[in-house]
Amino acid sequence: MNENLNQASGYTREISREFFKNVYAFMFGALIISGVLASYCGTPEFFQTYFTTATGTSPLFYVAMFSPLIIGLVIQSAYMRLSYGALLALFITYSALMGVSLSVIFLVYDLPTLTSTFFITAGAFAGMAILGYTTKTDLSKMGSLLYMVFIGMFIAGIVNMFMGNSMLDFVISVLGVFVFTGLTAYHMQQLKHISQETSISSLDRQKLSLVGGLTLYILFVNLFLSLLRLVGGRD
Repeated sequence: MNENLNQASGYTREISREFFKNVYAFMFGALIISGVLASYCGTPEFFQTYFTTATGTSPLFYVAMFSPLIIGLVIQSAYMRLSYGALLALFITYSALMGVSLSVIFLVYDLPTLTSTFFITAGAFAGMAILGYTTKTDLSKMGSLLYMVFIGMFIAGIVNMFMGNSMLDFVISVLGVFVFTGLTAYHMQQLKHISQETSISSLDRQKLSLVGGLTLYILFVNLFLSLLRLVGGRD
């Protein structure tokens, strides 16, 4: 009996490790794709060529800004109906478009600021990820509350695009740091539960690892942007 239990426990640990290895591979792969494209496209020449016209901002700029939101929603809502190949193609497209849309930060902030903020983000993200994985406390209620705050932040952010209120932008940034670090812990706990579920098929486990990697990537990027707005010195 004990031998069977040990074998089952070992099998669970093995598939959990494999699941998280894939999750982090997707997350870091997306960060690399986005980072390379952001640095390549983040020049005044690129912005003027593709994102501006004689009369103002090019429609291509808004496509680059908002198409990742649509693709991300498609991946997260329809991953069970899509093939793994289609999901992977959408994931790569999402990462590339995010890189293009993030390129504008290279026009606003200097490289030392971007680098230091990235490492601050990595440290905070890693700490909350470890907390979410190891804590015995159920974070479901906290996750629901944080998503409510996030919706309010999202709406306020859209409104502030037209208002340009610096104080509101500061408040949104501060809230963003708390929301995205908290959601990192929440989603790590959820991913831990998924990783230990042995009844999930191999294909569904691959899809869920991709969606998990996408979720962590989105949280990392949003935490990075929130911190950048708070501590970033403008170039």
